[in-house]
Amino acid sequence: MKRSLKNIDYSTDAEQTARFAKALAHPVRLTILKYLSNQSCCFTNDLVEVLPLAQSTISQHLKELKEAGLIQGEINPPKIKYCIDQQNWLKAKKLFESIFKEDFTKIDCC
Repeated sequence: MKRSLKNIDYSTDAEQTARFAKALAHPVRLTILKYLSNQSCCFTNDLVEVLPLAQSTISQHLKELKEAGLIQGEINPPKIKYCIDQQNWLKAKKLFESIFKEDFTKIDCC
């Protein structure tokens, strides 16, 4: 039986948390974020030099992070300069903290 979630109203926070979680759910994207956290900014070619991946693969991961709002890109023709989106990074941190502060260990389930 196929289930449909179309009739469920999710809170804005739940949708945003899911977007952030999806973007963080790949080791390469986590590596890119770690790299950016140690730099003021970087270009795609900077990441190509430190990651053993094709430029197109890195660009796809940057696109995912940007669409989730975790990074921002400033066009400097012909390149794009990337950095952490500070405002959304803090929002993601608060959203994840609100989930992980719950004490689910008190629930005796399985």
